[in-house]
Amino acid sequence: VSPIPGDITLGGLFPIHARGPHGVNCGELKKEKGIHRMEAMLYALDQINSDPELLPNITLGARILDTCSRDTYALEQSLTFVQALIQKDTSDIRCSNGEPPIIRKPERVVGVIGASASSVSIMVANILRLFEIPQVSYASTAPELSDNNRYDYFSRVVPPDSYQAQAMLDIVKAMGWNYVSTLASEGNYGESGVDAFMQISREAGGVCIAQSVKIPREPTAGEFDKIIKRLMETSNARGVIIFANEDDIKRVLEAAKRANLTGHFLFVGSDSWGAKSSPVTELEDVAEGAVTILPKRASIDGFDQYFMTRSLENNRRNIWFAEFWEDDFRCKLTRPGIKLDPDKKKCTGNERIGRDSLYEQEGKVQFVIDAVYAMAHALHNMHQDMCPGSSGVCNNMDPVEGQVLLNYIRTVNFNGSAGTSVLFNENGDAPGRYDIFQFQMTNHSHPGYHVIGQWTNNLRLNLEEMQWSGGDRSVPESICSFPCKPGERKKMVKGVPCCWHCELCDGYQYQLDEFNCETCPSDMRPVPNRTACRPTPIIKLEWNSPWALVPASLAMLGILATSAVVITFIRFNDTPIVRASGRELSYVLLTGIFLIYLITFLMIAEPGVVVCAFRRLLLGLGMAITYSAMLTKTNRIYRIFEQGKRSVTPPKFISPTSQLVITFILICVQVLGVFVWFGVAPPHTIIDYDELRPPNPDLARGILKCDMSDLSIICCLSYSIVLMVTCTVYAVKSRGVPETFNEAKPIGFTMYTTCIVWLAFVPIFFGTAQSTEKMFIQTATLTVSMSLSASVSLGMLYMPKVYVIVFHPEQNVQKRKRSFKV
Repeated sequence: VSPIPGDITLGGLFPIHARGPHGVNCGELKKEKGIHRMEAMLYALDQINSDPELLPNITLGARILDTCSRDTYALEQSLTFVQALIQKDTSDIRCSNGEPPIIRKPERVVGVIGASASSVSIMVANILRLFEIPQVSYASTAPELSDNNRYDYFSRVVPPDSYQAQAMLDIVKAMGWNYVSTLASEGNYGESGVDAFMQISREAGGVCIAQSVKIPREPTAGEFDKIIKRLMETSNARGVIIFANEDDIKRVLEAAKRANLTGHFLFVGSDSWGAKSSPVTELEDVAEGAVTILPKRASIDGFDQYFMTRSLENNRRNIWFAEFWEDDFRCKLTRPGIKLDPDKKKCTGNERIGRDSLYEQEGKVQFVIDAVYAMAHALHNMHQDMCPGSSGVCNNMDPVEGQVLLNYIRTVNFNGSAGTSVLFNENGDAPGRYDIFQFQMTNHSHPGYHVIGQWTNNLRLNLEEMQWSGGDRSVPESICSFPCKPGERKKMVKGVPCCWHCELCDGYQYQLDEFNCETCPSDMRPVPNRTACRPTPIIKLEWNSPWALVPASLAMLGILATSAVVITFIRFNDTPIVRASGRELSYVLLTGIFLIYLITFLMIAEPGVVVCAFRRLLLGLGMAITYSAMLTKTNRIYRIFEQGKRSVTPPKFISPTSQLVITFILICVQVLGVFVWFGVAPPHTIIDYDELRPPNPDLARGILKCDMSDLSIICCLSYSIVLMVTCTVYAVKSRGVPETFNEAKPIGFTMYTTCIVWLAFVPIFFGTAQSTEKMFIQTATLTVSMSLSASVSLGMLYMPKVYVIVFHPEQNVQKRKRSFKV
């Protein structure tokens, strides 16, 4: 711009032209980002200069330069601003007449408004700080410009992208996502935006980055398909944080459509996407549900009126305006010496902006105006402090000290053009105020971007107003691993705190906490969902179980039969048959048989200290009594006949008394053994949890039983078995005795049968597999075997005698002494 005169001059940097192709600095004109923004500065200057309250009697001038959207070119241009501050040595320059030359000092610039692109602002800020020229940008949002050590003269009326990254992280968290990917265009804006997002998410925790993908500056064909393919490698991360320029956004959406992934990705776009329609045109279905963010901005009506009334006549101060005119109305201005292009119509100069061309205010106009006003308010406050009472610029402010002006800029606080306050923090950043949009298409009267929330240092999001692909109202998920079910522990994936595998706590384990399984104590088993332990149910043999009923019935019959025999014998105590069978030993034997039947009830009864004590005592005692008596009998018969073969004198100890004594001694061995056992280990009950601990804990049971192992049961019976075997041996030896001693043969048969019963008992008792019934089977086997052996003894030895006594009393008489004819 041909410098606009004023008491104080401000510099301006605007991207009037796009960057040119390789080797050319400047390309085509930028109507919105260039001309609109530049005119906004001129508009603001007009407003300030006509405001009697703000900088009265001081006019602000401007020197506006074109950056051509290129940092290196902008650097060359901005040297114009510092020229006035470079002391030129003119001592050796003389005019032809010998006079010292008059060198027009370039206009001194006190502050600079701009630039647009962050890369340009960074480049310019580096040189302006050397000459202490404050700079206020209206569009550069790169987080690194917040570094007050490197860019100490730089301030901005737009919030830095780090706030935007914070807002985007808050959005991600509000949705309940914890696993997202990032996508950035190569270059300062994209990369620093994503870096800020990643850093903030690392510090905050709770959100993991699945992968970070970069879009190269010059993407090759198929590049975007590759990017989509790469994002699909972590397909659980449906949320994609995108800091990219419009063209790249559009091409990403196109690639997603080609890959048939409409509705898969949930985009969260930065302000480069904002509420623009160009990236989503004809790709509405892919973009649906995208959440985007824009610095809060307003359209300035005064600027619209100003700009729409600009014409070639009244806007001579803007040297690029003619070019804009041609571009905007697609016509050609005639200039001397330039031939008119036949394809283009000739400009009349009567065209009007907004009537003959489309016009929509560029989004950053508000910020350009705010930047100029910030500079004006700083100068105003400075003037009031340094030149009290003087109407124009006084000596104190000539020249304006950059360092002092910077301090005034940083402390301004006024209502901006949009009605919101303009102020700067210690890094020169404006507060973050963002609108949050969602692109919604389905079931809407006016499809497009809808405001769903705001962010000003904290997030206010209206989740009810959100909707996703196809009009779905429920928030979709973008998480690495789904929560584990109860009873499952998390096995973390190394290096990614949001990902884990769920492992079921198996066997007898329960879930102690989120990450650990613990085995239940031995008397417990896990509850079905494995979140705690519950006591293992305890079982005992119930009377109504078939395992108890059958043995009990047998024993009952046996007891009745034994009682019947005893009663019969007592009733006919003096008859020959009873006397011949050896009354004393018979009663002992019957007592033993009675006890054998009785043990069944003790084995079924609920274990307790008394029951256990009697079990120990009676388990072997009944059999010991029975077989001691039988052994004494068989031994007596055997001895009598062996002695008879050798001499006439009868053997010793064959009287009833001595027989009882022998029997008693044999029984005492068993009783003594039991009492020693009582002394070593007093009887008590135990609950055995190990016996029934199958792989499936639901089937686990504790067994209430006496402290008698299978081994001790066998030990208990072993003495009786020794007696039984010895008895069998004598029975075999004395099988050839005459009929008169009819005891020998029945005892023999009894012993053979009993041996067979006990041989069958052992494999059943020890061969029972682990099962809930094991104890029941063993108890039943033991009791039935004992009842059978008792029944055999009773049946073989006493039933025939009782039969004779009761049904054939005529045989129960004293036989005549036979004559010794032989």
